[in-house]
Amino acid sequence: QVQLVESGGGLVQPGGSLRLSCVASGNRYSIEAMAWYRQALRKTRELGADITREGTIRYAEFAKGRFTISGDNAERATFLQMNKLKPEDPGLYLCAAGLGTDRLPDDYWGQGTQVTVSS
Repeated sequence: QVQLVESGGGLVQPGGSLRLSCVASGNRYSIEAMAWYRQALRKTRELGADITREGTIRYAEFAKGRFTISGDNAERATFLQMNKLKPEDPGLYLCAAGLGTDRLPDDYWGQGTQVTVSS
């Protein structure tokens, strides 16, 4: 089993920054990729960014230029630095881990951390 624990969400003003963290535990499986998804109220879940163990990174359009994903292979962790937050950014940010690189990471999920942007 792989368990993911997220932290770093909270309330921030527009233009502010947050840094989300996701740490994986469990030694049964080898994590090949990790990702951050966003799910806003009454919106479908969408990929924000993902990163492979080798360092390949992809961003969704809403995240480009503002969000930065990074990883720590030794700690099996991923981080999402969110800058210039907008009122449309609030939502539940979910961390996910994948056991392969043939698809978006979706084998294991964290509970999510809430991001709220005030106006």
